[in-house]
Amino acid sequence: MKYPILVVLVVAVSLSLGYGEMYRWVDEKGTVHFADDLSSVPEKFRSDAETRKTPKEAASPEKPSDKAPPVMTSAARAEDIVIPLYRRHELWLTEVVLNGKAKRHFILDSGASFTLINWQTANELGFVVDEYTPFIPVATVSGQIMTPLVTLKSVRVGGAEVENVEALVYNMPSENAGLLGNSFLNRFKVTIDTNNEKLILSGLQGPSSPDRPGGLGRDYWAGRFRYYSRIMSELKNIKAKMEARGGQNELNRVNNAIRYFENQLGELERKASHAGVPRNWRE
Repeated sequence: MKYPILVVLVVAVSLSLGYGEMYRWVDEKGTVHFADDLSSVPEKFRSDAETRKTPKEAASPEKPSDKAPPVMTSAARAEDIVIPLYRRHELWLTEVVLNGKAKRHFILDSGASFTLINWQTANELGFVVDEYTPFIPVATVSGQIMTPLVTLKSVRVGGAEVENVEALVYNMPSENAGLLGNSFLNRFKVTIDTNNEKLILSGLQGPSSPDRPGGLGRDYWAGRFRYYSRIMSELKNIKAKMEARGGQNELNRVNNAIRYFENQLGELERKASHAGVPRNWRE
């Protein structure tokens, strides 16, 4: 039995790296899908499907040259964090430091819900995946898989560092080390300056005020509550389907995920209450 898609993690992009061409479409529920064969796209969505080229093989990211750095566009301000990007075929990569010690080049993907690390990196960082680890069903080109969710102590990209970043553990093809997704990027306003090969991260938090409790606006707070509430709702739907058909091992994994996100939602509620976030922003 297939389970509802829980998160729009672009694992499908990762799985398609090295296969030349990929198709992207959005269904009537707003869920993004990817396929490496046009025949896999439902007929009613084919006319709107986007074609994306992907590299045939992995290549080392191009290193910055000794020439003078390009002039930045007006998007960069003095207080912004400006980070070099490296081009690999149709992909953009940036250097990340995980837990203060593991340095990797990650694919930049602002459409991915989570950051992703491969198993080699997870083992190097000492993560243990066992019966207590939360697993999340994610959509891939070949179907859905149960993927372990871990929490990185820190992720540093240039001068920007975020603590407690959620990441999925999955081996990407072509030996890609990982993917930098929205579990890191959503802490910032993100500008990708492709002309100058720069990633520009602008802080979201400013001075606290009645219309910006905790220094953050309504879009941030409401978005975070919607995100966790949606995950909780979909996990509970998946749990109900699993209970109906059996399968204790998968059920335990989903129960672990429910407990994890209940704790995350509770912590968000605590922070919102402390900051004075209005109740109607939390629905």
